[in-house]
Amino acid sequence: MKRRLIALAVCAACNELAAATEPSQGDFGGVGLLQTPTARMAPEGFLSFNANKVKPYTRFSLSLQPFDWFEAVYRYTSVSTVLYGPSIAGNQSTKDKAFDFKVRLAKESHWLPEVALGARDIAGTALFSGEYLVANKRINDFDFSVGLGWGYVGKRGDIDNPLGVLYQGFKTRPSGKTGQGGLVGFNTLFRGPATLFGGVQWQTPWAPLKLQLEYEGNNYRNDYGGASVKQDSPLNLGATYRVNDSVVLHAAWERGNTAMIGITLQGDLSSRKPAPPKVSDPAAEPMRQELARPSMAANWADVAQRLEGSAGYKVSRITQREREVVVHGEQTRYFHPAVGIGRSARVLDNSAGPDIDWLTVIDSRNGLPIAETSVRRATFHRALKEDVPLEALHRTTEVVEPLPRLETTLYQAPPPAPFDWGTNIGYKQSLGGPDGFVLYQFNANLDAEYHFTPGTWLKGIVSANLLNNYDNFKYTAPSNLPRVRTYIREYLTSSDLTMPVLQLTHAKQVQPDLYGMLYGGYLETMYAGIGGELLYRPLNSNLAFGVDINYVKQRDFKQDFALRDYSVMTGHLSSYYRGIPGVLLTTSAGRYLAGDYGLTFDVAREFDNGVRFGAWATFTNVSSAQFGEGSFDKGFYISIPFDEITTRSTQRRANFVISPLTRDGGARLARESRLYDITEGRNLDFFHQNFQRIKD
Repeated sequence: MKRRLIALAVCAACNELAAATEPSQGDFGGVGLLQTPTARMAPEGFLSFNANKVKPYTRFSLSLQPFDWFEAVYRYTSVSTVLYGPSIAGNQSTKDKAFDFKVRLAKESHWLPEVALGARDIAGTALFSGEYLVANKRINDFDFSVGLGWGYVGKRGDIDNPLGVLYQGFKTRPSGKTGQGGLVGFNTLFRGPATLFGGVQWQTPWAPLKLQLEYEGNNYRNDYGGASVKQDSPLNLGATYRVNDSVVLHAAWERGNTAMIGITLQGDLSSRKPAPPKVSDPAAEPMRQELARPSMAANWADVAQRLEGSAGYKVSRITQREREVVVHGEQTRYFHPAVGIGRSARVLDNSAGPDIDWLTVIDSRNGLPIAETSVRRATFHRALKEDVPLEALHRTTEVVEPLPRLETTLYQAPPPAPFDWGTNIGYKQSLGGPDGFVLYQFNANLDAEYHFTPGTWLKGIVSANLLNNYDNFKYTAPSNLPRVRTYIREYLTSSDLTMPVLQLTHAKQVQPDLYGMLYGGYLETMYAGIGGELLYRPLNSNLAFGVDINYVKQRDFKQDFALRDYSVMTGHLSSYYRGIPGVLLTTSAGRYLAGDYGLTFDVAREFDNGVRFGAWATFTNVSSAQFGEGSFDKGFYISIPFDEITTRSTQRRANFVISPLTRDGGARLARESRLYDITEGRNLDFFHQNFQRIKD
């Protein structure tokens, strides 16, 4: 008992230490003090939403830590003293959009500091653009930082640019906005005079409280916020109070004359933090205790029911290959494949006769065979009893291509009920436009599917508007492009009851590594038509290739059965590459909805628990002037499995997409059911990374 109390005390102390050394978010978002950045990074997989106000600026930022060495920040700044312009948005204040990044160059050691290089407002209007090189060193409860800043970070400019010895052009910095925004201002990076900045953060003896003191490099002369923005002192004093793991409060006195208040909502979305216990799941079958295997033939119809109830598999048939029993089915409940495989193996081990040595599951999705997983029965049984380490079971588990083989049918399931339906709440948004900071719609959806065969189905969605402010969407940034997306106000306000989707789909495995799909109908909110897709995806390969081609017509604004005159042929060639662990790079080339041609780059960081941070950018033959504000299509997304936040296992995801503006250039068809997503089970990394869940 005494040892247990000591262990608990040590764990509590470690948790307090983790809270004490956790970096704070600065005013601009991203790890920093107040106005100045630091070299510190948040833990990998960390996500924070930051809001703060220091007149005349109100800043909202989202900070992502996809890698422990890389930080990304997306920010909106509302400037109360500057208007968009009466002709565009009446009396609404300017909303500046910006993207920041920071890269760690060196980790802190016993003698050497942590060092990072970063840039603010690198792909925005350059109103607050600045670059920096900064170092941090922790001494007991004090974390000191010192850096060299350019641009807005070092606006005081009291040091000659040291890079000027390499190239005279570094000594001067172009000024002014970068056109329509959205383009990287390479001609300004690390240019112009520089200045030193720095500060210290003190972790007080009271764990939730940190105090901060900084010397900033900005003098606020000719500031974008106007003449009212004045600095009486370059010293800023602040405090952060950690309410709990998810909420941090900020307060400061800045510029020697202005108060700042703020709040951070944060969370660790990586696999370091365990998901809630699945107390609402059915219990796994108890493992067989006796050493001898069952001697009687199983009731395979009963086994199929137990597989669905305990393991989540909708069984189509059960077969035997010599000393192997094989379950053909589709996983309908468990997000982690290893959970379904482990629970299936328990059921089969409790049921199969003594002549069975291998327990196999062939996973299918929408009638498409995905992967065949086999576990050695004796090793599985011993691993569950902990007679052998789990690594022994992992080494003997086989995942192969599901090819047709000679089998004896033990059980054939009756045809499944063809009709299925469900309800959910939907949400759409547009952020940071001149018509309003947030345009949104909440709707109630009824979606239903009718399966003619496992690979042929009809899906429909009926949507009822609940709450909507898209009536305010009026500024469409006129261009020479067809209005392929900027009719969003008309589509979301013309009717309170709509039919976003009514699509007939047929999918088939053409060859072992080649999948095909044909579809037609009302494919999404704005477009109806026909199309097809092919995907070449070898099992467990880092590389896959796909092609889709679609002929679509624009739908009527009421989203009923009527169509408008505009039509286009659109499609893309796509490659999917997973050569870097935990990273998916997707490149697509083709024709977009406005008839423009170009490339889309999508980079996603996926953690072991299935959480994804991703970003995309599309470049077409449309000029930035034609495209309008933003210059090109771009955005980022966060995808969180509901399995990580609920007490019941589910395969559903919560997807959050943030796109700065709705424009017509680089627009893609938002159709249902893409083959790469359907065949996600052919990426075996996720299975192996979570193999320990085979015991759940």
